[in-house]
Amino acid sequence: MRDEEPAEVPEPRLNPYLLGHEAAEKDYLAAWSSGRLAHAWLICGPRGIGKSTLAHRMARFALAQGGDDKANDMFGAPVPSLQMSAEDPVFRRVAALGHGDFRIVERGWSDSKQTKRKTVIGVDEVREIGTFMSMTPSEGGWRTVIIDAADEMNTNAANAVLKILEEPPKRALLFLVAHNPDRLLPTIRSRCRRLDLRPLTQGQVTALLGRYRPDLKPADVTALTVLADGSIGRAIELAEEGGVTLFRELMALLGDAPRLSISKLHALSDKAMKGDAFRTLNGLLFWWLARMATEGARGGLNALTEIIPGERALAQKLLAAATPAVWADVWDKIGHLARRTDAVNLDKKRSLMLMLMAVESAVSQGKAA
Repeated sequence: MRDEEPAEVPEPRLNPYLLGHEAAEKDYLAAWSSGRLAHAWLICGPRGIGKSTLAHRMARFALAQGGDDKANDMFGAPVPSLQMSAEDPVFRRVAALGHGDFRIVERGWSDSKQTKRKTVIGVDEVREIGTFMSMTPSEGGWRTVIIDAADEMNTNAANAVLKILEEPPKRALLFLVAHNPDRLLPTIRSRCRRLDLRPLTQGQVTALLGRYRPDLKPADVTALTVLADGSIGRAIELAEEGGVTLFRELMALLGDAPRLSISKLHALSDKAMKGDAFRTLNGLLFWWLARMATEGARGGLNALTEIIPGERALAQKLLAAATPAVWADVWDKIGHLARRTDAVNLDKKRSLMLMLMAVESAVSQGKAA
């Protein structure tokens, strides 16, 4: 079933549409119908695949059931999905953050104008939810809380959540969204029912791009479905940031190795100074080197899906010039430099040039050997 086409990608609480996670929905519905519903759910997977959207669907469903522990339609048959119309009163109240039995916990704002969020979820953001969840539901059903993302909690916040999990309130549900669940306390993980969401297929990413970005050219859609690596969120970000064009320019520059064109190097590095281009470029380079080395180690370059023409030939050229161990070292250096640039605000142009020159150096040394 397709809902009304949105004008732009909606936030999870505003989004009535989800693709690719039907198995997780069935697990939740089966647990609900069995009467053995877990009080806490840990929803895991890569960024941008729909974890928060699923958490909101699960929360809305619980709120819509009232005090009923059995999910059946008007004829007594089990409910087949968590789909809810955007016009449903429960949906609209959750979307407006106006439902008395619903809360969402996110990173707070670091400035009064609400332009930048804090780097972590602190104890102040989670302190009230223990009291909230222990109260009698205002509408006689369930109290629901989403923490997005739980792996962004600092130690004090995590300990506060752990106390809730150790003595879970009645008729309350906690949904923890986690991009990297290994960062959570083992005691938190052990007290949750876990749902591991898989990356979307390329076909699903293509379908979602058609829904949210029908303006894109077919060639760009094809490239984005591969570059996104199963994340519609990443695909949309790359589309907004001109990621396909930047990737083409990056491949053209690396194609000159072992002697990079100085003019191309400076031109591409100049772009790193604008907006989010540095994050996009170093992310693409970091991801592509990992893809090249992984597929090369598997002996699968001949079967590699080309993002743009000539990409496979470039990968073969670089792998022939240096060993996998050398490329692993380059990959590590680029990751370290990206993190350091972000942490201490290093010059982005210089940082990107150093990353690209690390690739050049690896090819040059391989050719010399």
